[in-house]
Amino acid sequence: MIDPDALVGAAEADDAAVYRLSADQALVATVDYITPVVDDPYTFGQIAAANSLSDVYAMGARPIFALNVVGFPRETLPLDLLARILEGGAAKVAEAGIGVLGGHSVDDPEPKYGLVALGLAHPDRIVKNGGARPGDRLFLTKPLGMGVITTAIKRDAAPPATVAEALAVMSTLNRAAAEAMMAVGPRAATDITGFGLLGHLLEMLDASAAGATLQLDQVPVVDGVWDLLRAGIYPGGSRRNLEHVDPRVDWGDLDDAERLLLADAQTSGGLLIAVAAERADVLRDELLARGTLAAEIGAVTDESGRVRVTRG
Repeated sequence: MIDPDALVGAAEADDAAVYRLSADQALVATVDYITPVVDDPYTFGQIAAANSLSDVYAMGARPIFALNVVGFPRETLPLDLLARILEGGAAKVAEAGIGVLGGHSVDDPEPKYGLVALGLAHPDRIVKNGGARPGDRLFLTKPLGMGVITTAIKRDAAPPATVAEALAVMSTLNRAAAEAMMAVGPRAATDITGFGLLGHLLEMLDASAAGATLQLDQVPVVDGVWDLLRAGIYPGGSRRNLEHVDPRVDWGDLDDAERLLLADAQTSGGLLIAVAAERADVLRDELLARGTLAAEIGAVTDESGRVRVTRG
């Protein structure tokens, strides 16, 4: 028997599980962890925690506490590195206004860190990745390029200014974006992570039985990313993402680098928000008032399961 209080579960390709606790309260639960994307352990901890909390924010929920999830090679790396990772994570969790109340660790050949993140929301105000309607406007709240930049960091090929911007983007909570979104009332939302912008957009479209148009020149990109892409620097995951979405995208005259950008695997990316056309200006104002990027990148169409990309 399906539990009637399980509002969102494994059957939906959504950002978190949702369980109704009462008529006016639902628990939002998610778990996420990543391998290091930067060398500095404290910064890695911050990015991993922001990435984990993002799923709670994408559902329109308020985080209430978190649990650490850790894999660490205790025989080959000093434990003070782990301590710094946990300190970074705890600092980011504290920035969200909550605490880390416990966790679990295992001995692992490759370091991994993330959180079980729990939040609360009204059952009637849960934001799912389905529900977008033709005519809705699509907004993105962080720039793209994280996969390209973290790959460039590993190759010692990333300009310092580009790295600095990427670290700031990845360690920024989606808290302000979620607050703006909830002040307006979105149709649908999701956060952009490993499947890239197009992968997560297509999940939203599948859940909404809709299509979309994207305007490339409206998609925000971290400075320096285009040069890195055209130099052939990008992660293998972005290429796999592109191969996966390619049959469902009408690219127009976009070249390979431009296509890869839209499929670039992100870490701790922004929110992708579908909002009714008549509320688009209000959402833009709410985002900007909170110091958050408010890039209107396209619109929802009735061409179910298809994305058309134009330059402008």
